[in-house]
Amino acid sequence: MMIGIPKEIMHGERRVAAIPETVAKWVESGQTVLVETGAGLGSFYSDEQYRAAGAVILDDPAALYAQADLILKVKEPLFNPEKNCSEIDMMHAGQYLITFIHPAAPANSQMVKDMARRGVIGLTLDGVPRISRAQNMDALTSMSTCAGYKGMLMAADELSKFIPQIFCAVGMIKPCNVLVIGAGVAGLQALATAKRLGAVTYAADIRADAAEQAKSLGAKVVELDVPQEIAVGQGGYAAALPGEWLEKERKALAEIVPQMDIIFCSALIPGKLAPVLLTDAMVASMAPGSVIVDISIDQGGNCAATVPGERAVVHDVIIEGIKNIPGMLPTSSTWMFAHNIYNLTNYLMKDGAMALDLQDEIVKKILVTWNGEIVHEGAKETMGLA
Repeated sequence: MMIGIPKEIMHGERRVAAIPETVAKWVESGQTVLVETGAGLGSFYSDEQYRAAGAVILDDPAALYAQADLILKVKEPLFNPEKNCSEIDMMHAGQYLITFIHPAAPANSQMVKDMARRGVIGLTLDGVPRISRAQNMDALTSMSTCAGYKGMLMAADELSKFIPQIFCAVGMIKPCNVLVIGAGVAGLQALATAKRLGAVTYAADIRADAAEQAKSLGAKVVELDVPQEIAVGQGGYAAALPGEWLEKERKALAEIVPQMDIIFCSALIPGKLAPVLLTDAMVASMAPGSVIVDISIDQGGNCAATVPGERAVVHDVIIEGIKNIPGMLPTSSTWMFAHNIYNLTNYLMKDGAMALDLQDEIVKKILVTWNGEIVHEGAKETMGLA
């Protein structure tokens, strides 16, 4: 089988889907690995290192897409200005694609339709279930760790004031208040980072267990009072709330939002749109110079005012909607990602070729397009096809 590793073309994306270490393992097991020229440079891996690991280096991404049976990427397929076409347009029927597709996000609906139209078999990394046998394949958890840490540092950099309590000759400056919405992997890492920086931390999560974990990190818990039978979904993830309970959650948050200097948004629902928890009016209630970092933007965002992929200033509040925060930690994030994707690919292969067991729990969760059809439930729901 031929495995293709193209260079990522999203602006600012420095990660790559494979490193020389994982390439060498595939080559040793009999696979041919095609790597686009310069694919690893952003993560400080040279073409020479890939060649030494046994990879074939190709200058032309179109040639790579044409030859590969399996494409491994970090981000979803995008328009390639150098080729004047989408990366999907360079793919072919029966070809496998493993990457973060985020198929439930409305912005990705046309892309998913195009994948199905071309007969590409799409597998999304954000669907890997958090079960024990999938832990070493869970790139979402790995990247969430990176996003929580780096996202909070970004907020600190944007903030117009000190984060810790400061004593000086003219008096005392109070520490800033940080609210983390969604105390999952990213949220907990963000809380820990904010605490290290000296902030007073607050956390909001509809799941009692997640709120308790945030409390153990020193955060003050915002009581949302959502019944646990509707708050917790499969695998311990947050569930999509009925409209009336979502509105109650927003009202509870609205009471504390004006006191916050930084709000970190990381509330996600697997395979579905992220819930909008911060309204435009709530953003307007924050002090000028405050910061919101919305890492849930790949699935639509938790803040109504977030601009996907951009830094925006709304009501004098800085809102970071950048989509590739882990890519700002290219050495650590690429090392983690490459091992996750190596483990997942090997799990899906049999006798040196891709062999999907459609009854397998992991396959069912990550499969987006199959036999020219869209099969991902979250995507179908977004498109009105459910």
